Amino acid sequence: MSTAHDDYAAFSSMYAGPVQYYARMVQAGEVVIATDEPITRRDKSHHRCDIIATNGPQTLAIPIEKVTSWHGYSMKDVRISEHGDWRVLHWRAIYSAYGKTPFFEFIAPELEALINRGDHWLLDFNTALHELIVDFLDLPIVTRYESIAGTGITTRRIKPAERPVPYHQIWAPKYGFAGNLSILDLLMNKGREAIFTLLDELKNS
Repeated sequence: MSTAHDDYAAFSSMYAGPVQYYARMVQAGEVVIATDEPITRRDKSHHRCDIIATNGPQTLAIPIEKVTSWHGYSMKDVRISEHGDWRVLHWRAIYSAYGKTPFFEFIAPELEALINRGDHWLLDFNTALHELIVDFLDLPIVTRYESIAGTGITTRRIKPAERPVPYHQIWAPKYGFAGNLSILDLLMNKGREAIFTLLDELKNS
């Protein structure tokens, strides 16, 4: 475990985080995802991701169970709610958005199985999805999952890119290029060539 004086790259756990999130991870190479990052009612990025489909941009939000108190509440405490049959709805949305993209068929079986496998804890779900994404795209990222309590280190805040690097999107003829979407959008459209977009994103930031 790194000490408080080590400047390792600590990141929040996210639901298929945006392209800029993965660009920063590629830049760091070795990253820590904070398992005990404090969570408040205002935090949304941990359980939401943005895609684009036939009706334009869409936010997918995993429902989480309500808590009686946010004091001392952290990422490892966030429990997924099964309200609203969200697993079916999210898979349908992803299928509708990306079913005709070049790389959908190659990741679809594993992605659908992961969404439907029944994780109760958001950290477990986000972790499994992150590992699937990194493996599928063969990204040069080594990830550790650790507590950052007492280290003096905080997670990096990923801001939307002001000038996101464009890449091929199947919905561009209808809506134009849409930036700052989930890594799933880049993955489905570019496959392992996604690394070049991530590197260009770093040069552009």
